[in-house]
Amino acid sequence: MGGDHAPDSVIAGAAQVLKKYPNTRFIIFGDENRVRPVLSRHKSLEKASAVHHTDKAVRDDDKPSAALRGGKGSSMRLAIEAVQKGEADAVVSGGNTGALMAMAKIILKTLPGIHRPAIASVFPAIKNETIMLDLGANVLVDAENLVQFAVLGAVFAKAHRKIAMPNVGLLNVGSEENKGPDHVRGAAAILSHVDFPGHYHGFVEGDDITKGTVDVVVSDGYAGNIALKAAEGVGAMTGYFFKKAVRSDPLSLLGSALSFMAFRRFKKRMDPRLYNGGVFLGLNGICVKSHGCTDAVGFASALTLAVELVKHGYIEQVAQDIGHLMSQETFLSEGSYGD
Repeated sequence: MGGDHAPDSVIAGAAQVLKKYPNTRFIIFGDENRVRPVLSRHKSLEKASAVHHTDKAVRDDDKPSAALRGGKGSSMRLAIEAVQKGEADAVVSGGNTGALMAMAKIILKTLPGIHRPAIASVFPAIKNETIMLDLGANVLVDAENLVQFAVLGAVFAKAHRKIAMPNVGLLNVGSEENKGPDHVRGAAAILSHVDFPGHYHGFVEGDDITKGTVDVVVSDGYAGNIALKAAEGVGAMTGYFFKKAVRSDPLSLLGSALSFMAFRRFKKRMDPRLYNGGVFLGLNGICVKSHGCTDAVGFASALTLAVELVKHGYIEQVAQDIGHLMSQETFLSEGSYGD
């Protein structure tokens, strides 16, 4: 029931995913009086779905604390509880981000050995795509948190991009070893010596995110969220000036018409809907947050992330890799650096 176009965009997105992954089954939590008429327009999805009725939903303007206190029986809480009970493999929501994170942390809890969950997402890049975390869940972190984020991101890259050994970089103000705050340099010291499910590249800078220099960029939530919002702002500005230039005179309009196919390919490559979905990594269950303003295509992208993580056993692999990391003497001896 969350998002600007729910439940229509949610159900239409699920119908798209079902075509790609026909063995997927859905439990739709929400107001049955609103869900059923939309679902009836997608016969294949209707057969592959169960509707769990509730007329209670978390509002977009609810504070996380209020959602925790008064959210019992809401569509969001019931969906998360379905994962916790083993009735579902993943939960995807386009609702209130703060409420979703708060509920997921309380209900699903973190995996053993994980101190804090992180928000990860996929960015378009010159070289394929870049996975980045944390995008705002943890403003203040220590070196050990960043090392755990590196493990979470590397396993995510293996599942989503089918990469055997992802390259992982730490976001910093420069590539030199002596640059950056203590927690970033401390994480670098640990990642340089431990065995984890990726290859440590070293420090990367902000422009490396869109270059695709590494497969995974790791940062604290403060820097990561600023980078995310800056990228979104640049994208919006570029689109605005591009449209303004194309419409500025008849010759520009003619040129744009002649270049229609090139512009179409450009638009598809940069379409934000294809990169929709923030994954809450580190929880004992898969939880994906979709942008509330997205349409069916965007919601399908968020659902696809969830399906891929389930199919590749993300939770089990993270638990195994974190256990391996924590058992290493190098990690234990270096772990206090930058606290």
